[in-house]
Amino acid sequence: MPDKATMQELKDVANKLRIHSIKATCASNSGHPTSCCSAAELMSVLFFHTMRYKTDDPGNPCNDRFVLSKGHAAPILYAAWAEAGFVKESDLLNLRKIDSDLEGHPTPKLPFVDVATGSLGQGLSAACGMAYTGKMFDKASYRVYCMMGDGECSEGSVWEAMAFAAYYKLDNLVAILDVNRLGQSDPAPLQHEMDIYRKRCEAFGWNAIVVDGHDVEALCRAFADAQQSRDRPTCIVAKTYKGKGLKGIEDELNWHGKPIPKDMVDGLLNNLNGQIQNPKKIVCPELPKADVLPADLSKIYLSEAPTYKAGEKMATRRAYGNALVKLGRSSNRVVALDGDTKNSTFSISFQKAFPDRFIECFIAEQNMVGVAIGCAARDRTVVFVSTFAAFLSRAYDQIRMGAISQANVNFVGSHCGVSIGEDGPSQMALEDLAMFRAIPTCTVFYPSDAVATERAVELAANTKGMCFIRTSRPDTPIIYSASEPFKLGEAKVVRKSDNDLVTVIGAGVTLHEALSAADMLESEGKSIRVIDPFTIKPLDVDTILANAKATGGHIITVEDHYKEGGLGEAVLSAVGHEPGIVVTRLGVTGVPRSGKPQELLDIYNISAKNIANAVHQRFAN
Repeated sequence: MPDKATMQELKDVANKLRIHSIKATCASNSGHPTSCCSAAELMSVLFFHTMRYKTDDPGNPCNDRFVLSKGHAAPILYAAWAEAGFVKESDLLNLRKIDSDLEGHPTPKLPFVDVATGSLGQGLSAACGMAYTGKMFDKASYRVYCMMGDGECSEGSVWEAMAFAAYYKLDNLVAILDVNRLGQSDPAPLQHEMDIYRKRCEAFGWNAIVVDGHDVEALCRAFADAQQSRDRPTCIVAKTYKGKGLKGIEDELNWHGKPIPKDMVDGLLNNLNGQIQNPKKIVCPELPKADVLPADLSKIYLSEAPTYKAGEKMATRRAYGNALVKLGRSSNRVVALDGDTKNSTFSISFQKAFPDRFIECFIAEQNMVGVAIGCAARDRTVVFVSTFAAFLSRAYDQIRMGAISQANVNFVGSHCGVSIGEDGPSQMALEDLAMFRAIPTCTVFYPSDAVATERAVELAANTKGMCFIRTSRPDTPIIYSASEPFKLGEAKVVRKSDNDLVTVIGAGVTLHEALSAADMLESEGKSIRVIDPFTIKPLDVDTILANAKATGGHIITVEDHYKEGGLGEAVLSAVGHEPGIVVTRLGVTGVPRSGKPQELLDIYNISAKNIANAVHQRFAN
């Protein structure tokens, strides 16, 4: 335990953090000072007694990790780094300004922030990913700390993460629950029922320590106890008061997200300053153990080229599994996550080859995505996440936050569209292209055969930002040779003649339907041009425009996806400024039903005969 002088230093730092938080939020005239004040002693003990890190190198791979899940308390995180000496104290007054990276909620524009937070209930999942990586992949001594608010514990994703951490015995993970009783508009459901919080944590398999969150000595003891816990993560359940130390504000409703009124500031600051016995900077924290190597950022290639032969049939979902194994052979940084669908997505191939680099996340997609973002932090791993594409929609907020986190995570969604057949509409991803196209950092792959799928997986592994690879359930013919080169934003013209009437653009199963339609029309003496876009984002606008102009400005898009936000709309947005080009879109409309795949392709107007009919109608006159 620290001596009496150190205890006083920690108390002093806590009040300094409060002062910084008040000044910063007053300067920006916005923010959450009361949420900062409840966490002041927690942050003081964490940053200046418990955690090991290099103050001048926040992103060092050996450092302990910290995730501020209650991201609205960002000012106190910035204040802690100011007290540590990394952030200039004067910069704290630039909080939330347009030219400052000290944003309203933390983002990785700051080198001491690994994942963006602020959408509540997500930080613990990311911390789980970091802790799993530290224990299982890096096999290192760094520990992971996650500060949470009591209000966000109403989010189900918190309890998904609690279950995950206990199942994998992440004893290098400590959650700090700042139970300050008050939410944004009402008290949190349990208020200060500390024993219920403890029992819930213990029921999920955690070591739970209830503590007075404003008692630095008790906190030092609790964090020391957490370090001794084996085979169980620890939750420090800290009873605190919102606005602690602010007379007339402490533990009162209706102060959430409000700066301190000007007529109250001086009195409150004078009171806090009067409690500080040592105004000097505290001694730097303990340095971490140097037991983690820098990340290997060299390019990753398939260990061997695709070996499929033209005319053979293979589902692109199965080719994904094959490609993942090849990447795993090339780099031990490649890891895979799945949500209990590995025998359908074929990530099971990777699990069999590299069981130590596969994470079964079970049926908890929100947590799975958060864990993936944590695994990818500081470039420790190259992450692939797979499940049915439809089920990624329930983790859309986590995916959205991953983009804000500047995360490099690759998502693979299988079982897309009505072509999955009898399982019915609940299993059919029909909005996934729209979903991922809307993510600003996302590259969207839609490979149409096994060769293209393997190359998409290889490209995704080396592409910065988020990637989404859409894979299909049905077996489809191999159309590309093993030596065919693939690039981001480069389409393939797979069928062409000098007298083509129209350019048809399809992807996945609909590319094969387009080729079948071309055969049907050829028997009638009509020819069409067929394009495989390969990536829906970025889209190869030049190739599409050039071929559209060569076919009289006629384009037909066909997709196993709802019309809204998919391939057709991507093409429309690309060519909309060009005069004389007309786009006919074939896509799924309405909620589909169960049936055989070919029946469904016919009913929803995206089969070969529907494409041929669209060509007939286009030239009926």
